[in-house]
Amino acid sequence: MKLEMALNVDEITIFLLPTGLGTMANVSVFVNQICTFVSSRKKSIHLILIHLAFTNIIMLLLKGTQITIAALGLKHFLGDLGCLIIFYLRRVARGLSICTSGLLTVVQAIIISPRASWWGSLKLRSPEYVLLSLLFFWILNSVISMNILHSIRNRGTNTLQLSINDRYCYFRKESQKINNIFLMLMVLRDAVFQGAMGGASGYMVFLLHKHHQHVLYLQNSKFLYRTPPELRAAQSVLLLMLCFLFFYWTDCFVSLHLSFSWKNDSLTMNFQEFLTIGYAVLSPWILIHRDGHLAKCWCAR
Repeated sequence: MKLEMALNVDEITIFLLPTGLGTMANVSVFVNQICTFVSSRKKSIHLILIHLAFTNIIMLLLKGTQITIAALGLKHFLGDLGCLIIFYLRRVARGLSICTSGLLTVVQAIIISPRASWWGSLKLRSPEYVLLSLLFFWILNSVISMNILHSIRNRGTNTLQLSINDRYCYFRKESQKINNIFLMLMVLRDAVFQGAMGGASGYMVFLLHKHHQHVLYLQNSKFLYRTPPELRAAQSVLLLMLCFLFFYWTDCFVSLHLSFSWKNDSLTMNFQEFLTIGYAVLSPWILIHRDGHLAKCWCAR
């Protein structure tokens, strides 16, 4: 019993420490961006960062609640309704994170694009569509996650043949055809937004390369030249996207490994649990570290 409790305490510490640090960082970004949005000219980029930080906070709070309840063995604490709320909001928040990150990359690509380009022609129109885009993301991910409302149950009320998916809750077996439909919708969503993310990121890399060549020319000509804040902000967004893609695809590979594995590897399972919140934990620290660059860029526009 003492050993089991020690393991539970260690598990809580391992997950709640990064979760707590990530939550505080996201709250800092959330408040800072709201203040910037209110005090300066209202920019679409501020709305996106506010929404991304809010989404991260939801993910981290729900994950922290779930891990704490599971580790303490309080299987009956919230019941079926609690499991439904936690997993449904987590699924929606995960989808919102993917969509918002893709939107952030596209808008940043529009910001740094030359006015004569096709991307540049969208500059005047992009702010008015951000709120509508965020609202669409909420509707889209709420609908895509609807199947979870019929399948999630509390493990303490387990009386049916189950497909165990979590230490606190489980997924009741439903129609495979329905599951395949919702799975296909999620895959399509991820593919579309990661495709947009990849295209916008590639375009920003191209512009940054052109700028680098220009800087080298000016330096060889003995001119002083400083990198515009827009391009430094683009570098920050690219770093965010690399962080997102690393956690997303690593999580996919580890999940596949666990799906085809014959034994439950607790270390791998805990690692996979961390991967699900890794982007939400690390992304605000990237923004805080690069805050000087971002503030100069987005407040100046």
